[in-house]
Amino acid sequence: MGTGTAYAADQAELMEVVNDLYGVPYKSSGKTTKGFDCSGFTRYVFDKLGVELPPNSASQYQLGTAVEKKDLQPGDLVFFNTNGRSVSHVGIYIGDGTFVHSESGRGVVNTKLNDPYYWSKRYVGAKRIHIPALEEKEAAAE
Repeated sequence: MGTGTAYAADQAELMEVVNDLYGVPYKSSGKTTKGFDCSGFTRYVFDKLGVELPPNSASQYQLGTAVEKKDLQPGDLVFFNTNGRSVSHVGIYIGDGTFVHSESGRGVVNTKLNDPYYWSKRYVGAKRIHIPALEEKEAAAE
């Protein structure tokens, strides 16, 4: 697997998809640009990158390869326990200690992973998902 970059999203392509989604409102069970919940947002982004994700954050957490927080790369899914019971929120790491997600009351926004007031206390872990289209582009560039 080398440095693990084969599984990380190409940041430019990832951001091209994400940048069009900032400001889309939060909508419970939402999975379109009219409104997203957290897992609807990650499913939409990954679908644009050619990867089908399951419908909720807990099932998305079952996929991929676990990644240590210190080894996060853009495109890694980051998971949180917001209900006190289990994985209940997901976002996409975009680099520089920041993740993008659809947050209730705010919609699609950037948030610092180490936010001391909320997110850092609820962080569960991260997963790297196999994204074939981006891997092919990366291999062609080498």
